[in-house]
Amino acid sequence: MADLYDEFGNYLGPDVEEDGQDEVQKDIQEDGQEEGEEERRDVSVWEGMDTDEGEEGGGEGQEEERQIVLAEDKKDYPDAEEVYGEDVEVLVMDEDEKNIEEPIIQPKTTKKFQVLEKGALRAHANVEFMNGLMAQPELVRNVAVIGHLQHGKTQVMDMLVEQTHVTRHQERQNDKPMRFTDARIDEQERGISIKTTPMSLVMESSTGKHFLCNLLDTPGHPNFSDEMSAALRLADGALLVVDACEGVMLNTERAIRHAAIEGVRIGLVISKVDRLVTELRIPPADAYFKLHHIVQEVNAIILASNGGDESMEVSPVDGSVVFSSALHGWSFSLHTFAQLYVEVHGMEVDPKAFAKRLWGEFFFEENTSVFRKRTAGENGERSFVQFVLEPLYKIYSTILGENSKVVGHMLDEFGVYIKPSEFNLDPKPLIKLICKKVFGTATGITDLMVHHFPSSVEGTRKKVEMLYTGPTDCPFAKEVSSCSANGPLVLLVAKLFPDKDCKAFGVFGRVLSGSVCVGDSIRILGDSYTPDDEEDSYIQQVTEVSMFQSRYKIPFKTMQAGSLVLLGGLDDPINKSATLVSEGFQEEVFIFKPLTFNTKSVMKIAVEPLNPSELPKMVEGLRKINKSYPLAVTKVEESGEHTITGTGELYLDSVMKDLREMYADMEVKVADPVTSFSETVVETSAFKCFADTPNKQNRITMIAEPLEKGLSNDVETGRVSLNMPPKEFRHFLQSNYEWDALAARSVWAFGPDVNGPNVLLDDTIPGEVDKTLMKAIQQSVVQGFQWGSREGPLCEEPMQNVKFRILDATIADKPLLRGGGQVIPTVRRVTYSSFLTASPRLMEPMYLAEIQAPGDCLSAIYNILSKRRGHVTKDAPKPGTPFYVIHALLPVIESWGFETDLRYHTQGQAFCLTVFDHWSIVPGDPLDRSIKLVPLAPSPPPHLAREFMVKTRRRKGMADDVSLAKFFDDPVLLELARGDPELQQLL
Repeated sequence: MADLYDEFGNYLGPDVEEDGQDEVQKDIQEDGQEEGEEERRDVSVWEGMDTDEGEEGGGEGQEEERQIVLAEDKKDYPDAEEVYGEDVEVLVMDEDEKNIEEPIIQPKTTKKFQVLEKGALRAHANVEFMNGLMAQPELVRNVAVIGHLQHGKTQVMDMLVEQTHVTRHQERQNDKPMRFTDARIDEQERGISIKTTPMSLVMESSTGKHFLCNLLDTPGHPNFSDEMSAALRLADGALLVVDACEGVMLNTERAIRHAAIEGVRIGLVISKVDRLVTELRIPPADAYFKLHHIVQEVNAIILASNGGDESMEVSPVDGSVVFSSALHGWSFSLHTFAQLYVEVHGMEVDPKAFAKRLWGEFFFEENTSVFRKRTAGENGERSFVQFVLEPLYKIYSTILGENSKVVGHMLDEFGVYIKPSEFNLDPKPLIKLICKKVFGTATGITDLMVHHFPSSVEGTRKKVEMLYTGPTDCPFAKEVSSCSANGPLVLLVAKLFPDKDCKAFGVFGRVLSGSVCVGDSIRILGDSYTPDDEEDSYIQQVTEVSMFQSRYKIPFKTMQAGSLVLLGGLDDPINKSATLVSEGFQEEVFIFKPLTFNTKSVMKIAVEPLNPSELPKMVEGLRKINKSYPLAVTKVEESGEHTITGTGELYLDSVMKDLREMYADMEVKVADPVTSFSETVVETSAFKCFADTPNKQNRITMIAEPLEKGLSNDVETGRVSLNMPPKEFRHFLQSNYEWDALAARSVWAFGPDVNGPNVLLDDTIPGEVDKTLMKAIQQSVVQGFQWGSREGPLCEEPMQNVKFRILDATIADKPLLRGGGQVIPTVRRVTYSSFLTASPRLMEPMYLAEIQAPGDCLSAIYNILSKRRGHVTKDAPKPGTPFYVIHALLPVIESWGFETDLRYHTQGQAFCLTVFDHWSIVPGDPLDRSIKLVPLAPSPPPHLAREFMVKTRRRKGMADDVSLAKFFDDPVLLELARGDPELQQLL
């Protein structure tokens, strides 16, 4: 036992034999060697050290093993470059940067906002045949379908789609309109069109020849007339659809006038003729007068819009008028109806000569079988009543009588056969089936488009003449006018359509010249591009070329001149419209004119995200709204609020729906709607106002006065422009507004833009002012004038109907002393001072309201309008209907909820549409400080201008009153105060 412990009492254990001890030591050594080799392998992996097994001695490896590694130099794991290689880009994400529920790579999503087809509809003409027609621009027609709300434009498109395609059963079930071109879900729910939708159809004429018709279905609501403007910009002809019962309405007249401005010829389609039989139930003779009255009304507006050009009129005799009932699938012109008579009865007469005698004061003598003109006081049925309306009435009355034997005898007269089982159909599908067999396809509409609308070649030449901002006699313009596929690529963009995921847009436009293919590099010229200022110019590559067919796309390798095309990959720099040319084209190019509209955006709302952290997301959504809606204006006010300006309540409601569900996908708060105002003057400036530049080396003297009535409208609509030849420009002002030759020659600019309603004139005398120096600062003066007219001094709203005249100028000789930084703000100040001394007034926008209601609702309508500062301008019964049509003027600021109020007080019998009409001066002086505003109390009319100005300034974060010292120099203030005691009190 004593041998087991040492002298200090520590346990030693028994003695071990040498053999066993050697084995234990050997095991320990082997374990140590294995651990050393494993450590060396780890070091070679982590530190990237290559071991050279063939190296003699291995001294370096032993030396590295003995090296001391500091903690900061130690690498526990390899870096990304060692693991993945140098060519791989590695993105390192911190765990807290994103929500754990949000994926790092966003999946591709498809938002449910439109009705899409699983595949293309099977057309009677295949894609190869369509491609062959596109190669011949003479066989292509670009047509916009325009008209009033609920007049049957989309139903006409459905009829043409059904006749050119094999439609699926689910699209024809329940006898409801298919509404194929209403591709958005909200359009289907509301029952109205919101967006312009294209559809390209191969249609057959009465001679059997095929044509490619690119049709654009446009909205009929006046709030969405900007979509109609975009369609008319791309079209060469317009099918005007008018309801046979309602006749010419508000948007019908506006559509005709806008088509005249765009130089687009009109063809008339009188739709819903079946309503004369089934709803109004008027006799055939009265139905003729109703149809004749519609043609006369349309022609009267066409003549007034085209300067009395009778060649633009429509007439059933020449085939430019078609009668239709799209719900029952039939349409005909007088020529196709005459051709039907000739084929059914085997008559040996000329269909064209027969058709000419089916309209007007012609009647048929059965004894002599001769047509002759009707004389005054002579009785008898007109030929149109006898040969067209009475058979049509007979078809409807027989089918609705539900006597199969009588129906069979009637069909024998027309040479039409249907199956016995089909006689048991319900009246509506039976009428549709029989009318299709009797009248055939819509060859009358095709003949109208072929014979009365220009082809793509003729239309392109006219587009270049009217819209090209450069010289039309240059070689480039002549090449584009030829509409050749071998010419330079020029494409006119007028619309953008969102993709399925709403992250990008397809660019929709018309190929005026050349061909566009996938992979082409395109130079995009924005609306503000000029050859002198190429800032608004971008280079993009085409990623997709297709034909847009409302609910699906047909991809093409190339699209040639004369066609409408949808391009992908070009939407980023395009805002509303643009001109596209090939990247390699080196000649000087001008743009085509931006879109013009027949209304204005005057209703404004402010928006903000419910969650403040989502503000960047909302801003991106607003940018997409600006692309999607041609007349939507998104802006950030100086107060920081984001505003959206639109044409009306329905327009803004659609915008907000798209912002929430499509483009931002977030909750957005909306403030109460407000309206835009304008600022104007009613007198000439009390004295000459001047302003000195900050360096006191220059002085500009100016006065302001009202602009001649009507001139601002001519400038805004493009009737007069500075781009006109100088002689023509001067002649227009002298002949229309009695300007003298000197004043007409002195116009420097319009403001706040090139088509603005304000004018700047240089009325300086050459003997007193150096004209050379005036020319040197002209650009800076124009910029200062346009800046001032864009934001007036009353409440930073645009100016309207103001003429500014420069009377004197003192200009420094050295260019350094008269730079833009000195002149521009000075001109702005003198613009404001001359404006404030010319009796400034506030202007508010006015709606033209068209109300359709029974006669017993008139008193309620008058009461509602009087409570909202509105007044009736016209009320008259609608011929052939039990309704009255009332036209009234209503301030936009008083129009919130007007339609709801109207329906409530008339038990839903009144229907109303409103559209911007003109600017009206608000009663009262906005600078009258003696007016005391009472909170939450209505102000009397003389106080309205002051109330509107103060509340607008408060909303924008400005002081209640205009600070005169901000816009007047001290000498001007003292001069003004001497003659005005009230101003002395203000100062």
